[in-house]
Amino acid sequence: MPRDPQLPKVKRRKSKVHGWGVFALEPINKNKRIIEYAGELIDHKESLKRETKYLKRGEIWCFTVNRRWVRDAEVGGNDARYLNHACKPNCYSQIVGKTIWIRAGRNIAAGEELTYDYYTDGERIIQCRCRPGCKRSL
Repeated sequence: MPRDPQLPKVKRRKSKVHGWGVFALEPINKNKRIIEYAGELIDHKESLKRETKYLKRGEIWCFTVNRRWVRDAEVGGNDARYLNHACKPNCYSQIVGKTIWIRAGRNIAAGEELTYDYYTDGERIIQCRCRPGCKRSL
């Protein structure tokens, strides 16, 4: 998928938070659209089956769009799936129709890792790694 020239430049690389992360390659202004959270559009029944498998691997790829639909970034996803969770993130998600946008929650400096709050409502079996000593589970 070609990158939209209107969107800021970001890059996936190893993260100190967890595994892979996505980093700003240039300053990003507050509220700017950064990247679309892409993935296969599936119903909640299918999502539950897939999420059970992903959670066993310690991964979260499914993002609820609305009461009917979920985006599965494991299938057809892009680098947005590598944004890590943080309890005090620098980004937030916005759903427009069936499109999920990751936007800057504040001004972000070049080189900063992009994070957002996953707001999970599931099993709470994955320990949050946003900062040493964080007690939250996802």
